[in-house]
Amino acid sequence: MNANVSSAKPLFSYRKYWAHRFGVAPFLPMSRVEMEALGWDSCDIILVTGDAYIDHPSFGMAIIGRLLEAQGFRVGIICQPDWSSADAFKTLGKPNLFWGVTAGNMDSMVNRYTSDRKIRRDDNYTAGGEGGKRPDRAVIVYAQRCREAFPKIPIVIGGIEASLRRIAHYDYWSDKVRRSVLVDSKADLLLYGNAERALVETAHRLAKNGLDQDFSDIRGLAFLRDAAPEGWTEAHADDLDGDEGVHEKGEKVVVRLPAFEQVSADPEYYARASRVLHRESNPGNARPLIQRHGNKEVWLTPPPIPLTTPEMDGVYGLPYARAPHPAYEGRKIPAWEMIRHSVTIMRGCFGGCSFCSITEHEGRVIQSRSEQSILKEIEDIRDKTEGFTGVISDVGGPTANMYRMACKDKQTESVCRRLSCVFPEVCKNLNTSHDALIQLYRKAREIKGVKKVFVASGVRYDLAVKSPAYVKELVAHHVGGYLKIAPEHTEEGPLSKMMKPGIGAYDRFKELFDRAAREAKKEYFLIPYFIAAHPGTTDEDMMNLALWLKRNKYRADQVQTYLPSPMALSTAMYHSGFNPLKPVRRGASEAVDAIKGLRQRRLHKAFLRYHDPENWPLLREALKAMGRADLIGPGKHQLVPNWQPAGTGGKEGARDGARPRQRNGKARKFLTKGVI
Repeated sequence: MNANVSSAKPLFSYRKYWAHRFGVAPFLPMSRVEMEALGWDSCDIILVTGDAYIDHPSFGMAIIGRLLEAQGFRVGIICQPDWSSADAFKTLGKPNLFWGVTAGNMDSMVNRYTSDRKIRRDDNYTAGGEGGKRPDRAVIVYAQRCREAFPKIPIVIGGIEASLRRIAHYDYWSDKVRRSVLVDSKADLLLYGNAERALVETAHRLAKNGLDQDFSDIRGLAFLRDAAPEGWTEAHADDLDGDEGVHEKGEKVVVRLPAFEQVSADPEYYARASRVLHRESNPGNARPLIQRHGNKEVWLTPPPIPLTTPEMDGVYGLPYARAPHPAYEGRKIPAWEMIRHSVTIMRGCFGGCSFCSITEHEGRVIQSRSEQSILKEIEDIRDKTEGFTGVISDVGGPTANMYRMACKDKQTESVCRRLSCVFPEVCKNLNTSHDALIQLYRKAREIKGVKKVFVASGVRYDLAVKSPAYVKELVAHHVGGYLKIAPEHTEEGPLSKMMKPGIGAYDRFKELFDRAAREAKKEYFLIPYFIAAHPGTTDEDMMNLALWLKRNKYRADQVQTYLPSPMALSTAMYHSGFNPLKPVRRGASEAVDAIKGLRQRRLHKAFLRYHDPENWPLLREALKAMGRADLIGPGKHQLVPNWQPAGTGGKEGARDGARPRQRNGKARKFLTKGVI
C-alpha cells in the first residue's frame, strides 16, 4: 500500500527554529556540563527514555532527537532516570517548549516480564544488560515525574508503549482493561505510530503558540476533549460492518468506539472496538476515532501519511554518532552489540499477523529507503563503526523481503480495508517483485571492504516463493548456516486466527531453499519458529504440531509461549473470547477459545519441546486424557517414550510401562541417537 502523500508537508521543508545557529551536537547532551560545552543555557526540548542512549537510527530516541535537532531545536536527553522522585528529571533544567516521553524501544511490561509474568533478569537496552532500570508502565511514571519537576511544561508522549496503549486496552499483566495511556499519564498529547511528521509539526506549533491551539488536523495524534466538536457526524462502531458507514461526500465523520466503561465491562464491546480500530488503519481512508473515558473524550486523528523515500533517506542520513553515549564507556549494551553492523532498509509490514504489534505501530504501508542511502550507510559502518570486520549482520527491517512492495492500483488502495495484503492469500493487487531487493543485495556485497552481507530479519516465505530467483540469491550469498523463518503453526485452526499462511507455503519455500543450497554446494538449514498457546489452538493442534516436528526431525531449544501485547487483534481474542477478524455483532460473533490456564499453557509449550524428558510426564498424562496413548512408546511414530530417565520430570526414575533396553547402558546416549 502506498497512501497519497500529496497533502503532506515535506518533512524537511519547515523554517528552522532560531536555535539552529548552535549547530550539531556530537551527542545529544545528557548533562549540564555537555550543554555548557555546546554553549547552551537551556534545552528547548528534553526527551526522557527508558533505554540507554545510543546515537544510531535503530533506536527511536536517536531518530527523534536528531530530527528535532535538524529542525533547529536544542534537544537534551534523560535516560533511565531514577523515578523515585522528580530530582533526576531536573538534571538538564526546565525545557523551554516541551517534554518528550517514551518507555523506549519496547513496551516496558513486555521488556520486564515473560509470557508467564515472571520478571526478566536482564534488559538488552541497558548498559551491562542489567534489569530493573526502568519502572513498570514507564510512560505513566515518567510523565508524572516530568509534571512534578516543572508543572507548566507541556508533555508529549510517544513510542511503542504509548502507541499500543492509545485507546482503552487489555493489559495482560494486570488482567484487566486499562484506560488510554493518555488519560492515565495526564500528558497533553500522544503521538502514535512512526511519528516523524506529527512530531515536527507539533514541535513547530508548540514553539509558536503553546498548547492553546487546535491540533486536530495533525495526523497520528491523540488528545483529550470535553466533547465532540460541532459539525461532525458520528458513525458508531456497531454499524460499521457491511456498508462501512456510508455518508455524504464532504461530510466530516468521526467513528465512535465503545466507551472505556463499555469495553471494560463487556468483552464483546472490546472485540468490536478492536475490529473497528484495525479497519480504520489505512491512511487513505481512515477516519478520526473518538472514545469516551468518564467525562473526557479521547480523540485520535487518522494514521500518519507514510514518509516518502527521500524523507526516509533524510531521516536515516542525519548526523548520528553511530555509537553509545560516552557515559557508557566500558559497559556493553546488548542491543547495540546486536545491531551495530546492521542496516534498516524499510519500515512497515502488510502481513497483519494478529499477534504482532508492528502493524499497529508502523502501519501496513511499506516505506523504503533508496538504494543509494542504504549503500551509503554500509560504507559508514565500514568507515566509522568500531570493530567492523567486514560483515554486515543484517539488511532488513520488520521483514526481510517487503522492500519496495506496494499496491499496483492506487484507487483500490485508497478504499482498501483488508487487515492483511497476504492473508488468506496474497492479494492480486500486490506487487511482489523482489528484483529491487536482489539488486540491492548484489550491490551491497560488492562494496569494498565488505566480506559478507547477512539477512537476519525474518523472511516472509509466502512472498519469497513468488520469486525463486530471490530464494536462490538469498541462499547462495546471504545465509550463514541456517535461516530463521516463522510458520508459527501447522494446523489450520490457530493459523486462521494468526492470519498466517498454511504449512503448504512453508513446504514450498523449503523445497526452493533446499534446492538452492544444493546448487550452491552448501549445507544450510531452516529453523522454523512456532507459537504455543495462541488463541484458537486446541491440545490436539499442539499434538499434531509436535508430531510434525518429530517427523521433520526438529527439536526446538527455545520456544515462544503466546504473550498478549496491548491492542493486538489476537489480544482481543484472548481477552474477549470473540474473533475480531470477522464481524462482531451481538449474538452472532464467532467465539474463540483462549488458553489462559497455567497448566494448559505449560502443556502447549511442552508439546513444542516433546524431546525434553522434563516434559514427558505431563505429555504422557495429556495424551492419555486425549485418548492418544498410542503415541506413548519407543517407536519412531510415537511422541514420547514410556519410561523416564533418572533425575528428570520431577520423579526419580519414574516408570510408565516397561523401559526399553538402553544402548551402552546410558539414557543420554539413547536420547542423542534420535530414537525419540
